[in-house]
Amino acid sequence: MTTGLFDSHCHLDLEPLKSGLPQYLQEATAAGVQGFVVPGVHPDGWPGISTIVAEYPHVLPAYGIHPMHADTLNDLNLDRLRKLSGQCVAIGETGLDPAYTVSPEQQEVAFREQIRVAIICGLPLLIHCRKVFQRLLTIMRDEGAGRVGGIMHAYSGSVEMALDFIKLGFAISISGTVTWDNAVKPIRVAREIPLEHLVLETDAPDMTPQCYRGRFNRPAWIRETAQQLAGVRGITLEEVCRITTGNVRRILRLENGSA
Repeated sequence: MTTGLFDSHCHLDLEPLKSGLPQYLQEATAAGVQGFVVPGVHPDGWPGISTIVAEYPHVLPAYGIHPMHADTLNDLNLDRLRKLSGQCVAIGETGLDPAYTVSPEQQEVAFREQIRVAIICGLPLLIHCRKVFQRLLTIMRDEGAGRVGGIMHAYSGSVEMALDFIKLGFAISISGTVTWDNAVKPIRVAREIPLEHLVLETDAPDMTPQCYRGRFNRPAWIRETAQQLAGVRGITLEEVCRITTGNVRRILRLENGSA
């Protein structure tokens, strides 16, 4: 491949990846992965992300508060997030998820505040959502998230909702779930959403592709997702790499020479 893959969302700062990071990055590089975005999920984890990106130039940071940790939002952490904004490529991951015990009200407050930080700082958003896509879209419209755009991480909604997010300037991220034996919505999204709006991710160490199920995920395995997308669309792996990597670079406003 002349064009490399780009893992738009992987948690390299979390175990078990963190303790074996040199090996996993080497494997990924051998598999053609040229860039990685590591999103923040908890304020306590932000320094660890900073440490990793200082050592590996092709690893890019995002800082944010995941909905499961929305109760950590306070003035101090918002101030920290604003200060870190000059050192990252996106704000996130942030969003809404009813699977967690943090109340919907707390999640919405944290989500709105992070959208506002992203707009003030001129950074795209990495957005996490399960099930409550309509409410998420309403908040995004209310807060003007379309002013900065971003990526709908590991998207699990419908094609119809995806088109609404695309209208706001958000790319739709395809993860390892598209390879799962029971995949229905992910396959439809992969097949029907225009390629210029798709990006790839692993969400490592989660969302392991079907052929590796039962093991923790790693960035090298993004190739399985890319190959599945190529098969679904009837195009070459090279085309998938070129288009999705170009989409990540456009959304995150990366210069040609970075990552």
